[in-house]
Amino acid sequence: MSRFPKFLSPKQLLKLLKAEKNTNSALTLFDSATQHPTYTCHTPDVFQHILPRLTESKLVSQVPRILTLIQTQRCKCSEDVALSALKVYSDNKMPDKALEIFQQMNEIFGCNPGIRSCNSLLNAFVMSNQYDRAESFFAYFETRFETNLETYNVMMKILCKRNKFDKAKEFLDWMWSKGLKPDVISYGTLINSYVKSGDFVNALEVFDEMPDRGVSPDVVCYNTLIDGLFKLGNLTKAMEIWDRLCGDYYVFPTVVTYNVMLNGLCKCGEFDESFKIWQRMLMNEHRPDSFTFCTLIHGLCKSGNVDGAYRVYTGMIKSGYVPNVVTSNAMLTGFCKAGRIGVCRGLWDSMGKANCRNIVSHNILMKGLFEKSMVDEAISIWELFPEDGCVPDSCTYGIVIHGLCENGYLSKAIRVLKEAEDGGGNLDIFAYSSLVKGLSGEGRLDEAISIFEQTRKCGCKPNSIMYNELINGFIKISKLLDAMRLFEEMKANGCPPTTATYNTLINGLCRAEKIVDASAILKEMLSNGREPDLVTYSSLIDGVCKIKKIDMALQLFVRMIKEFKPDVNLYNILIHGLCSVGRIEEALNIHLAMKSCHCPPNLVTHNTIMDGLYKARDCKKASEIWSQIFEEGLKPDIISYNIVINGLCLSNQLDAAVRLLDQALVQGLLPTVITWSILVKAVLNSASPLMICTFSRNIKDVYVHPCDAKGYALSQRLEADYFQRA
Repeated sequence: MSRFPKFLSPKQLLKLLKAEKNTNSALTLFDSATQHPTYTCHTPDVFQHILPRLTESKLVSQVPRILTLIQTQRCKCSEDVALSALKVYSDNKMPDKALEIFQQMNEIFGCNPGIRSCNSLLNAFVMSNQYDRAESFFAYFETRFETNLETYNVMMKILCKRNKFDKAKEFLDWMWSKGLKPDVISYGTLINSYVKSGDFVNALEVFDEMPDRGVSPDVVCYNTLIDGLFKLGNLTKAMEIWDRLCGDYYVFPTVVTYNVMLNGLCKCGEFDESFKIWQRMLMNEHRPDSFTFCTLIHGLCKSGNVDGAYRVYTGMIKSGYVPNVVTSNAMLTGFCKAGRIGVCRGLWDSMGKANCRNIVSHNILMKGLFEKSMVDEAISIWELFPEDGCVPDSCTYGIVIHGLCENGYLSKAIRVLKEAEDGGGNLDIFAYSSLVKGLSGEGRLDEAISIFEQTRKCGCKPNSIMYNELINGFIKISKLLDAMRLFEEMKANGCPPTTATYNTLINGLCRAEKIVDASAILKEMLSNGREPDLVTYSSLIDGVCKIKKIDMALQLFVRMIKEFKPDVNLYNILIHGLCSVGRIEEALNIHLAMKSCHCPPNLVTHNTIMDGLYKARDCKKASEIWSQIFEEGLKPDIISYNIVINGLCLSNQLDAAVRLLDQALVQGLLPTVITWSILVKAVLNSASPLMICTFSRNIKDVYVHPCDAKGYALSQRLEADYFQRA
């Protein structure tokens, strides 16, 4: 009461109500006014203001008492007040309540229904999807009232909601023929329905018809089309409609338009373009809302532009918006992916102070820490769960177990799994498959199989990742029969083999030189609709090269390059195969072609071709390859030196071989047993006892560590040979 002036009139009350933005407070003012000593009674203007504010679902229950008050006060109102009440019920999908008001309009408001009231009730039926009642009501009132464009727009809505688009289009043409002049609402209704059904051909046709008919599209029409086209993934057409909007002198983008553009561009991966739209929005002085900020932050983080995202994030806070946990998590994810763990921790702390952290936040940070091998820090976040009132979910356990496995903490990962199982934790297949993968990779197959069996007992169905890892584990230890048994079990248990499964088996069989069996697996792979990839071809070509079927390897290579671009590994396999059977010229041709195919040779390529040339006694070309290694900025390894040393020894250039060994030592490369074996053989084949003695001392000078017993053994062999010759 203290807020009211001494003398309160309905006009003053209306002014106070309009100034009060909170609907609950406005309703309190409305009720309090009736108790004011100088206030008479509410006027139609006051009722017309308060009724539309009760549209919120929590406040719609207040409408009956307001209507009772109107009736009790015998306040004669216009149809506008009745329309306000009808709209409240229509928006809340309460057509029966709307019908009651329509039937009692004279008793409540002191006025009779007009065409606008009919249209409002008709729309209430449509909003509630009660199309039969709507059509029955239309049949009732069209003979009693003079229908107008609004009436037919509602009828258009009925046809569209019933997916009768052809009839809706015919209805639009009929309206023109009757001189009703459809408006932007008529067209907008049809365009929106076409877009929702995915029929953009007709949607754009109707949109293009509007200017020809003298109807200007509004921004809602543009927004509907742009949003629909983005959802369809048609970026080009969406941008075309955007350009048309920008060139329309009568329509301007709204905040909703910019939100649609930003959301669509981000989902299409056009992050740079989305940032341009954002800058245009600010330049045109449109105030971004929370959706704008969230959309752009998500998009920029996804694109890797975390600094740009953080600027938007801080701008959001400065604009008075409080980032919700979803937006903050997006920012946290962005920094984690960028490896900015220090910034992550700062954001994490600020989220905690704002009480804006959930289980997803914990999962994101733990994942980021594990990926940076910060295991202790990740576990410290894991230990915060009870304190923060978070219950680990399946994603949490998956992240922790996977993170521990990836960082080599397999035993701890097993303990976490057991604790989760014993405590009734929510575990999914990712946790189990991570352990199977980790254990298989470390050669702990028995434990991996145990976890695999445990998966079934816990109600999880083993997936292709688990089968693939175990199959690969068996192949690594040459247990092909066990690998094939598991492969058959995989199929029998309804887990379709993946391309990786077939590749693993083909690779294992080819390494074991079981080309016939590998071909059978390839045939099955093709029959099951799995297309061979580069890995498949590489394994097969390597396999046939091993059994010296080089022509078959070349045929496979020719077939493969029709579909895939060979990588350096495949070229190396083929070059090695050709060199192994003395087809050096063909190997050189492939070596030469690699650069023109945008696949430059690597050190392995050069080593392979150089070895082949030396074995063919083509020292000149081999020397050219050696020079090429340095020209291309590659650094020879001990294998490179071994190949050249061996080549020089085979050409009786022992002095040059020894000088090259000195060069390797200067480069910090330690000779291997192979190095010494090559040189020992060459020295023993020489006729110089002095060379034998000198070289023996050189070996002792290099192999000074007690562990280098093989070096001492070689020097002793040389000395024995020296004394024998002496």
